Amino acid sequence: MIEFLSTYYPWLKIAHLIAVTAWMVGLLYLPRLYAYHAGVETGSGEDEIFKVMEYRLLLLLMNPAMLAVFVIGILLIVVTGAGGPGSGGWMHAKLVLTLIMGGLQGMLSRIRRTFARGENTRSAAFYRGLHWALIALLVAVVILAIRKPF
Repeated sequence: MIEFLSTYYPWLKIAHLIAVTAWMVGLLYLPRLYAYHAGVETGSGEDEIFKVMEYRLLLLLMNPAMLAVFVIGILLIVVTGAGGPGSGGWMHAKLVLTLIMGGLQGMLSRIRRTFARGENTRSAAFYRGLHWALIALLVAVVILAIRKPF
């Protein structure tokens, strides 16, 4: 199987990068939607529009993209042996940060349900801060993936 996957390594890498890009689009956009949503009146027309946008972003983009990132990422680890003995600790750090991103997506999903019930208690500033925290995670993962500093 590894030999088969090695033949398609460039395509796996391409698919992984596309999935990461799609996932990050959602991870960065959803907190911004929440920031705007936090400023509208519950039950208003705008509230309903935001609910639909948030639901579709999670269901149609973020969930499939995150699944693809993890599945293809695991295949790439198998093919390259990254994270194995003597390959450095950069992959372990990258995996931890990626798992944190997955956890944050879970948190964003729970927040969507609070908006859907009209029970949001957080401010727009909280969601803007979350947006910037996700950008910091993205920068760290990219540095680890490209520079492999340790």
